[in-house]
Amino acid sequence: KGLRSPQESVNDLSPIESFRIPTKEELREQQEEPPDPQAQQEIINSIEEVYFSNDSFDIVKYELERLPPVLSLQELEEYRDKLKQQQAAVSKKVADLILEKQPAYVEELERVTSLQTGLQLAAVICTNGRRHLNIAKEGFTQTSLRLLANQRKRQLLIGLLKSLRTIKTLQRTDVRLSEMLEEEDYPGAIQLCLECQKAASTFKHYSCISELNSKLQDTLEQIEEQLDVALSKICKNFDINHYTKVQQAYRLLGKTQTAMDQLHMHFTQAIHNTVFQVVLGYVELCAGNTDTKFQKLQYKDLCTHITSDSYIPCLADLCKALWEVMLSYYRTMQWHGSHDQDEAAVVSSDGNNVIGTEENSFDRNYVKKKLEHGLSRIWQDVQLKVKTYLLGTDLSNFKYDDFIFVLDVISRLMQVGEEFCGSKSEVLQESIRKQSVNYFKTYHRTRLEELRMFLENETWELCPVKSSFSILQLHEFKFMEQSRSPSVSPSKQPASAISATVTLFEQYCNGGNPFEIQADSKDDETEDVLASNGYESDEQEKSAYQEYDSDSDVPEELKRDYVDEQTGDAPIKSVSRETLRSRKRSDYNLNKVNAPILTNTTLNVIRLVGKYMQMMNILKPIAFDVIHFMSQLFDYYLYAVYTFFGRNDTFESTGLGLSSSRLRTTLNRIQESLIDLEVSADPSGTLTAAEERKEKVPSPHLSHLVVLTSGNLLYGLAERVVATESLVFLAEQFEFLQPHLDAVMPAAKKPFLQQFYSQTVSTASELRKPVYWIVAAKAIDYEQMLLLMANVKWDVKEIMSQHNIYVDALLKEFEEFNRRLNEVSKRVRIPLPVSNILWEHCIRLANRTLVEGYANVKKCSNEGRALMQLDFQQFLMKLEKLTDIRPIPDKEFVETYIKAYYLTENDMERWMKEHREYSTKQLTNLVNVCLGSHINKKARQKLLAAIDDIDRPKR
Repeated sequence: KGLRSPQESVNDLSPIESFRIPTKEELREQQEEPPDPQAQQEIINSIEEVYFSNDSFDIVKYELERLPPVLSLQELEEYRDKLKQQQAAVSKKVADLILEKQPAYVEELERVTSLQTGLQLAAVICTNGRRHLNIAKEGFTQTSLRLLANQRKRQLLIGLLKSLRTIKTLQRTDVRLSEMLEEEDYPGAIQLCLECQKAASTFKHYSCISELNSKLQDTLEQIEEQLDVALSKICKNFDINHYTKVQQAYRLLGKTQTAMDQLHMHFTQAIHNTVFQVVLGYVELCAGNTDTKFQKLQYKDLCTHITSDSYIPCLADLCKALWEVMLSYYRTMQWHGSHDQDEAAVVSSDGNNVIGTEENSFDRNYVKKKLEHGLSRIWQDVQLKVKTYLLGTDLSNFKYDDFIFVLDVISRLMQVGEEFCGSKSEVLQESIRKQSVNYFKTYHRTRLEELRMFLENETWELCPVKSSFSILQLHEFKFMEQSRSPSVSPSKQPASAISATVTLFEQYCNGGNPFEIQADSKDDETEDVLASNGYESDEQEKSAYQEYDSDSDVPEELKRDYVDEQTGDAPIKSVSRETLRSRKRSDYNLNKVNAPILTNTTLNVIRLVGKYMQMMNILKPIAFDVIHFMSQLFDYYLYAVYTFFGRNDTFESTGLGLSSSRLRTTLNRIQESLIDLEVSADPSGTLTAAEERKEKVPSPHLSHLVVLTSGNLLYGLAERVVATESLVFLAEQFEFLQPHLDAVMPAAKKPFLQQFYSQTVSTASELRKPVYWIVAAKAIDYEQMLLLMANVKWDVKEIMSQHNIYVDALLKEFEEFNRRLNEVSKRVRIPLPVSNILWEHCIRLANRTLVEGYANVKKCSNEGRALMQLDFQQFLMKLEKLTDIRPIPDKEFVETYIKAYYLTENDMERWMKEHREYSTKQLTNLVNVCLGSHINKKARQKLLAAIDDIDRPKR
């Protein structure tokens, strides 16, 4: 609008704000009046405040309103003059101020004028600049900017094209994902999916991408589901590459811990599904129809439908399937172990990302603990499933081999459990213990009955076996060769010897299955223990007699004439070859190599023992029961041999100590605990008594085919030899097995085993004495000898040089006995201890018969006593040619009795007290025949009284 002068500016002021400029007259009046600044200031100060107000203020109205109701001209004029004064003072003040600022005003006015000129010049410059700019705009700027705009638009379109291509790729991703999932490349699929999701979030402003994003999320969930399925496959067939992919995939998802939880759930499910499918398969197969009712049954109920024929293959398949699951778990743990070591090595070499390392370490620890805790859980599930299967069928009627196979499989499974998680498998042990005790009681009862039947039908013929026979050659003892230590499970191991340090998991990690049913080859089944025709070979049969003359195998001790039992020294005496031959003849071992003497029944008992030991070795908890039953087999065999061949009341009271107190105690114990002596059960008997009887076996009876009354056959000597020596052989086998039995016997029950061996097994050889005594008592006609001796006159008056005929008769009896012994030895080898006992018994009986014959003499002279000594010396001389027993048994018994005739009264009394082995009749006769020669009637009475005193304690 341009600049205005100060005057113009003042005119623009409103009437209220403007000051009235004093007129010239007023100015002159003011100048004429002497100025009094103080008075002037007082007048200004007296002006009311309201006149200084900036607000819109109507002065006229104000003053009019102040007028009093009654107007007075004088007051009005006075008031008007006052106002005039005040106005004049203000005007004066304003004029002074104007005059004071006049130079500054003029100076400022000049500056304003100068500024106005400068502004006008600037306006001209601006006008020119605008004109030039218009020219430049039209000629240059608009074209360049258009180029730039087009370039920018091009760049935007290129970016858009790239985005569109990415979107196109994203749209096609689902096809590639499907391919990767089919290839089981789970890590790649997840990586691709996550990248696509990241890319999709970049382009989320496109409407088509929002749909793609939800689709990718669905795909990721689908991948997780497939990943879970892939994880479940690990449970039955572990594959390292497959599992590595699955673990990498879960790690990309950040769900390592979830994967481990899922894996354990799958293992539990796998165990259940596996056992159910195996058992269901066998049940449906046996049912033979397509009825689906079995699929709806619980596993426990399903197990009860298994038939006895399919029980074992089903158990084997069950264990095989469970082994696969446990092996997969073992290999899973192995994978994590090696993987953790590799990761730890990588972390130690590059420790930059501390947070990520800590997180991985936490995951690793979680997985490790989870896997360790899972071991016992998995094994517990396996045990419960197998236990349910075991108890679902009654095994008491199974064949022995089938039951042993079941035990063997369970034993192997328990070994797996121990290696798997260090478990003692209490659940399995208890269930198999129940089944075993059940089975074994039934089995043992049947076997005892069978043994009784065998013994009652046994003809006690020799069972020809090779001299190299060992019980380890029997099929039932094969397990002892495979596993020399009883503590190792006697499972059928492969031919290659497996080191004790290699576990089953290490052995079968890369293939195979410890529960494969191995069909034993026929070579294993056959037992080459029987001798052909009783001989090892034809050559041995020929050489049996050829070797007879050889002294090379005769022990040095036997080459002596005889050996003093007290000192072990042989008297210095020349020994002829003939004497050596007679020594050799005592062993009656001409026609057989030293093969063991045993019967078919003995072999059966040994086989039974082998079977019992197999069961015991597999199942330690029932070891005591099994050993107890084994001892009953031996007890019954011993009792049978004694009952058949050793019991004879006529000879029990001979007082010769034929049966030791230990043997009698053993036989009484067996009779009380094992032998059922009642003919029929008493219906009024208690239930306990019936139970006890159920545990007992009736006493066996000797087969009617066994003849023990034939003198030509030495009263069944062959059968007696086979019986006693087979018992001794059986005892030797028990001795051989003692360390094995001791190893499995519980510590608390070991005294039972020790007592069994010390009181029973060791008494087997003691049974020889009573058995062979019966033969010795009948083989020689001792009664005939007594009759011959009674016909001899002993009160002769001269010394005789010729012995009596009863000596020849007795020696003839012995020669006949020797001949018959030779005959028997052609049928059965008679071992040296047996022939020694037989000869000892016969000689002992003969000597006691001699004393009895001498005690029957009514009258006797000193010459008659000398004749007795001559007869006895003749008998001894001839007898020593027949037998090699030294010293002759009871030789002193006869000699002392003959010589006692010469004793004085006092010496005889002392002698009687010292020799209690003679009967009262023999001592009385001695005193009676001495009467008249060197003992008077008084002495006779005294001696008879002494005899009576000696006899009283016996009565």
